[in-house]
Amino acid sequence: MKKDLRSLTFEELQKVIEEIGEKKYRGEQIYSWIHKKYASSLEDMTNISLKTRQKLSEDYELEEMTVEQLQVSQIDGTRKYLFKLPDGNLIESVLMHYNHGDSICISSQAGCNMGCRFCASTIGGKVRDLTTGEMLNQIYRIMSDTGRRISNLVVMGTGEPLDNYDNLVRFIRMLSDERGVGLSQRNITVSTCGIIPNMRKLSDEKFQITLALSLHASCQEEREQLLPVSRKYKMDEVIQACDEYFLKTGRRITYEYAMVDGVNCSPEDADRLAKLFAHRNCHINLIPLNPISESSFKGPRRRDALDFCRRLNDRGINATIRRSMGQDIDGACGQLRRRWKEGDGSC
Repeated sequence: MKKDLRSLTFEELQKVIEEIGEKKYRGEQIYSWIHKKYASSLEDMTNISLKTRQKLSEDYELEEMTVEQLQVSQIDGTRKYLFKLPDGNLIESVLMHYNHGDSICISSQAGCNMGCRFCASTIGGKVRDLTTGEMLNQIYRIMSDTGRRISNLVVMGTGEPLDNYDNLVRFIRMLSDERGVGLSQRNITVSTCGIIPNMRKLSDEKFQITLALSLHASCQEEREQLLPVSRKYKMDEVIQACDEYFLKTGRRITYEYAMVDGVNCSPEDADRLAKLFAHRNCHINLIPLNPISESSFKGPRRRDALDFCRRLNDRGINATIRRSMGQDIDGACGQLRRRWKEGDGSC
């Protein structure tokens, strides 16, 4: 089975080039073709000799993904891409337009094993992790399609990023490498349900990314109701791991809070959150729940969401309500999924 060139770091690619008897500068050229010009095949590399490309193609390839469906929101211009991977798996990625630039939300796994009760991504469970190249290629394909460079990247699509730790870390290093896209790590956000051992490993990487914790509750019992993973990783222990991350990196934690009507957005919930985060340097991102057909959960009324946010602000908590984008194309937070391709039964 051939290896994907897109997943190789610069140093690894240089070593491969030397092993096939080529000069080092060829590695620089090929890396630029892949990570600056977003080549989709070896044939695209017109200044690389046919002989060199043939040598590479014996053991390596540029795995490609195809766009099975592109949906564009009629409300805010959000673009949702349904990508088909070489093995037939399907993943979704979203491009959002803001005044400050474009932001892409990518998937890190085909499916998800976390079981969050309000999220479409977990329906059907996880099939497999995405490779580093597959994570990068979602960005490359979208930027090639739009002709625009991204300003921000969030790893919040299908999957639990810290359940795909090694590929995620490699992805962050390669995306922020100036020999490729060179996106500032400060413009990269990684979301997690709270996989504590890997949160601690990530803090030791000394990245300058933003870590976003999917909190979604004001107490342990409530969180267990919404996030089954909380039975293993207790809420107080997860928040302690967030504190450790902040101390090691200096990067403020974002706490994601999906507001579920009748479950976690009462005045008492706001008061518990205010007490919990009174002396923590953090941001609470309130997300009125985006509906999915498989769940009866729904978001609160706009007025109630505003009251909840105001109650937190009045108690000195930095909290805002996230603007929901792409909801009319099921492209908003919690709506991405491992889609079934209609007609052939494959996924």
